Amino acid sequence: MPTDPGRRHFLVSAGVFAGFTGVALANNVPLLTPGHHVIMMLNAACSDDQNINVFEPPILHAATGDVVTFIPTDTGHNTAARRGMIPEGVEPWNGGVDEVVTLEMSVPGVYGYVCTPHYEVGMVGLIIVGNDLSNLDAARSVRQRDRARAAFRALFEEIDLS
Repeated sequence: MPTDPGRRHFLVSAGVFAGFTGVALANNVPLLTPGHHVIMMLNAACSDDQNINVFEPPILHAATGDVVTFIPTDTGHNTAARRGMIPEGVEPWNGGVDEVVTLEMSVPGVYGYVCTPHYEVGMVGLIIVGNDLSNLDAARSVRQRDRARAAFRALFEEIDLS
């Protein structure tokens, strides 16, 4: 893999688009349109090869009704809702390893999610739907283990600064 972050980002993005297009066509998933977001599951961040096991972007802002698709760009990853970190009334999800997962974000609020195999090393992310932070304190209060604690703390700090 190239070490130049700009080149890596371009190559990963091009590969994700090509892969997503193939997955979308094979599974009757609509191609990217306004209101359709992609979160990549990566072995290393596009901008920093030293930042391993990441979701990119780590924080996604979406509108109510938008669709989010998690793409296992690199193998060995999944996405799963983190218990206590999704809005009330939302059905938790738990995708299989290397599975494309598509969710409609119909309930506003903060959604915390993890890669189950890499949770303890800090592979976590947040989706903010409808700029609604009403369950932020509840999500923040969920106990985390190992590096996930620091990773979620950093994401919450980024939200606090925005």
